[in-house]
Amino acid sequence: MTFATSQSAIRLDGVRKEYTIEATRVEALRGVSVDIPEGAMVAVTGKSGAGKSTLLHVIGTLDRPTTGQVFINGVDVSSMNDKTLSRFRNQSVGFVFQMNNLLPEFSAVENVMMPGIIAGLPTTELRKRAVKLLESVGLGERVEHKPGELSGGEQQRVAIARALMMSPPILVADEPTGNLDRKTSLMIQDLLLELVRNHRMTLLLVTHDMELASRLPSQIVMEDGLVVHDGVVH
Repeated sequence: MTFATSQSAIRLDGVRKEYTIEATRVEALRGVSVDIPEGAMVAVTGKSGAGKSTLLHVIGTLDRPTTGQVFINGVDVSSMNDKTLSRFRNQSVGFVFQMNNLLPEFSAVENVMMPGIIAGLPTTELRKRAVKLLESVGLGERVEHKPGELSGGEQQRVAIARALMMSPPILVADEPTGNLDRKTSLMIQDLLLELVRNHRMTLLLVTHDMELASRLPSQIVMEDGLVVHDGVVH
């Protein structure tokens, strides 16, 4: 299946997301509309509980909106069934989280290969690509090491390589340097931004680090489930 593309990489129209926690209704998103063009690099900031991570999960198709529409590369993902949505996500969106979510029993190269394995692609070609990606993040000599044998910064570099495995047009990152010391954090920031530019991806990055946010050309500020500042450069 081939999914169509358009100039808007991400578009949300009136998206609301509600949760029920212990019989209490929580409005995490309260009618969010944003339009992010292809190749944009956008930082999403705001206080804890503002709805940043929920926004990221909805855009990454990890969560469905309660109401409203989500378009990724011109495709309305809101109406997709679970099987189609899972395949679309695998092809279209790469993820980097604060917790790298590597599988401890697998080597670095096997972790990077995982999205391709899930897609059913030939393992020989996947391994070649995974090794190249690990080389591109400076881990060419660590491909057979398991996560427990790697430092925190090295683990996050493996996670970044994994996010690039399927050459997705969109990368979403949720506090990708939040668990790292400052020196390692700056190194990972430099690497992530360089790779996004080189691969011509659209980046949506949630962070509390205003210094990191200032390095991106566009900023979205959230408060109480709403976008209170839309500084996306078109």
